[in-house]
Amino acid sequence: MKLSMASGSLLLFTWFAVMGFLQAVTLEVRERNSTCIKAELSAVFSITYNTSSSPRTVQVPLPNTTTVDLASSSCGSVAGTPALVATFGSGHALGLSFSTNGSLYSMAALMLQYNLSDSSIFAEANSSAVVTVTSASPGIWAAINTTYHCVSATSVILGDQTVTFSDMRLEAYMPGNGLSSDETICAADQAHTTTTTPTTTARTPTTASPAPTTPGPPERGIYSISNSNGTVCLLAQMGLQLNVSYVSQSQNKTVQEYFNLTPNLTNSSGSCEDNSATLVLAQGRTTTLSLIFTLNSTANKYHLSGINVLANWSDMTAPFSAENTSLDYLRTTLGRSYMCNTEQTLAVVPSFSLNTFKLRVQAFGVTTNQFATAEECQMDQDEMLIPIIVGAALAGLVLVVLIAYLIGRKRSHAGYQTI
Repeated sequence: MKLSMASGSLLLFTWFAVMGFLQAVTLEVRERNSTCIKAELSAVFSITYNTSSSPRTVQVPLPNTTTVDLASSSCGSVAGTPALVATFGSGHALGLSFSTNGSLYSMAALMLQYNLSDSSIFAEANSSAVVTVTSASPGIWAAINTTYHCVSATSVILGDQTVTFSDMRLEAYMPGNGLSSDETICAADQAHTTTTTPTTTARTPTTASPAPTTPGPPERGIYSISNSNGTVCLLAQMGLQLNVSYVSQSQNKTVQEYFNLTPNLTNSSGSCEDNSATLVLAQGRTTTLSLIFTLNSTANKYHLSGINVLANWSDMTAPFSAENTSLDYLRTTLGRSYMCNTEQTLAVVPSFSLNTFKLRVQAFGVTTNQFATAEECQMDQDEMLIPIIVGAALAGLVLVVLIAYLIGRKRSHAGYQTI
């Protein structure tokens, strides 16, 4: 469902662009005559709402009349994070909030607010409510003092709605009033270009290095996320190992490295919504891993639908990022937990995969702060089945030998005659 919605949004986005309906808007947050956040972007919102007869989906371009809400926007303070909130139409808004680890800044959350009473957009809506949907860690990031630049259409899913950006240039924590001339190019643009792109990467990869030695199984961490009323909404126990291919600064070629998350050095955060839950794990200022779970209330199932990683290790020529929001891993029945003691490899993108060890997770329906009954992965079931099969085979072999022995003994007795 997510993949089809995202693909549809990209096609509609292209159609809007070709027809000339999309116009880039410039949004800026200032404080004391200094700019701290600036964005130049185009966007289309794919919004599904209910009418009296059936659900309906509309495509809403971000208009060039969009303005910054000065009261809600901020350059950040001790109590709050930097945020850009833009308003348009009759009660609609788009919000971008940011965070930093000192070397990277990222979009910490994306917010979309839409007013169903606006009949010019939501014709025949059976509600007049103002709806707000959010997405944590949408995977937009850049190195500090560089501009994030992404020409490719990028879709972010917020519940049942989708925001698709294009031709985006933005910067937070700005040192000056203008966007930096140094740019961090998004992964989609890097994948689509065949020439050297003016990113923060200055070296060209050569041949890949031999396969690395693994650091051994990672330590198992225990993580939990609570919702706004303090109730635990996500539980996880697992060892995590990152498998990353990147351009090495010292070797000037692509290398592969395994990296274990260390639980006592890892901070956990996240959020829970009605149909989505996000677990964010950050180890120092160098590694951030986000796991996104999605609930399909119709099928009564939930699964791991998205993985996002940001890494800025010392030997990297540029910060590494990878994201995939169309995954289907760890599928589980609502009200149950998922368990897999066997090592699993979750492929995300060609340059990144995630290995899990002794995993148990429950993202929805947590009660009494404890895991519900577990549904075991197929690999664990297979491992249990192998000893049973071997045992049965050995028992059968013993039985065959015993029967052969008895038959042979009976025949030997039959060879003697009474005189």
